[in-house]
Amino acid sequence: MPYVSITGLRLKRFWHAPQFWRHATRSMIQAKAAPGCLRADAHTIQGVHHTRSLWESRQHMMDYLRSGAHRDAMRVFPRIGTGKVLGFEADALPDWDEVRRRWEEDGRAV
Repeated sequence: MPYVSITGLRLKRFWHAPQFWRHATRSMIQAKAAPGCLRADAHTIQGVHHTRSLWESRQHMMDYLRSGAHRDAMRVFPRIGTGKVLGFEADALPDWDEVRRRWEEDGRAV
C-alpha cells in the first residue's frame, strides 16, 4: 500500500525565510524526482509550511529522507524552525483540510 508523508514546519524568526526557502525548494525538486515518489506538493496554512507526499512504500520515502538536498535541510532545520511530521499508509493523498487536522492531532514533534 502507498505511504503518505506529511510535514508542517514553522520558522523561528522571519529572517530565516531565505534559508528555509532555499532548502525547501531544493528538497521539493529532489522529492518529485525521487524513485518511488508518486506525488509531492506544498501549501502554507496559517503560517505553517506543509508538505504532503505519496510514495510507493515507506522505504522509498526513507531513502529520499536520508539523501541529498533533504538530508542537508534536516541538518539546518533545528536552528531555523520547529515542526511536526507524520506518515501512514493510504491509497491517496489526503486533501489539505485533512492534512492540517491529522498533522495537529497525530504529528510527532521534530
